[in-house]
Formats: sequence, structure tokens, C-alpha cells
Amino acid sequence: MDKKTILIVDDNADTRLLFSARLRANQYHTVFAADALQAISVARKEQPDAILLDVGLPGGNGLLVLERLKTNASLSCIPVIIVSSEDPQVAEARAIQAGAVAFLQKPVDQDKLIASVQQAMATT
Repeated sequence: MDKKTILIVDDNADTRLLFSARLRANQYHTVFAADALQAISVARKEQPDAILLDVGLPGGNGLLVLERLKTNASLSCIPVIIVSSEDPQVAEARAIQAGAVAFLQKPVDQDKLIASVQQAMATT
């Protein structure tokens, strides 16, 4: 069985590496983007099975990236999990309304991360 690919979009290298280590330990392949422009470009190139998308990104807000993903025919079906350190009462509602399948509050619990990724890919 092929490993599922997860695109991790976060401007913090430590966060990308932490998420990647957790996902790789659970048999996922990971690819990275550090800003909004890279996020769209890498998503087009890699066609990941799911995307972990930070809200606070250089070059554009993560919710704007989500909106662009959802309006792109070849990317719109990829489940997106929003990750944020913003107030969850505000950020979660905005994320779900924008089309995210889940919302994770930073710092992210390892079990919640894996469960959210598994659940997101079960919906596709």
C-alpha cells in the first residue's frame, strides 16, 4: 500500500519538522510549504492526500490559501485541516465555514493530529 502524502504548510520550520516526525511515525509521507505561494504550488505538484494548513502565513492568510484551494478544480477535493494559535472560538468557526474539514489548536496534541488526519482522509 502506498503511503499517504500530507502537505504541511507552516512558516515555522520547527513546527513543520515536529508534525512531520509525528506523521512519519504513523506511516505518512510528508511534503512542506513555508508560505501561501508555496502552499498552492506544492499542492499542485504533489497532489497530497490531505493538507495541514497554518492560518498565520507570510504571503497570505491560511484561510485565503484554503479559499484558493477550494476554487481550484484539481485541488478542491483535498481535505484541509486548519492549524492555528488564534482564539479557537473565532478561528475554528471561520476555518470550517471556509471549507476546512477540521481545526487543531496549537500546540497540537499528537493523538489529535493523527486522528484528525485519519478522519479527514476517510471523508474523501
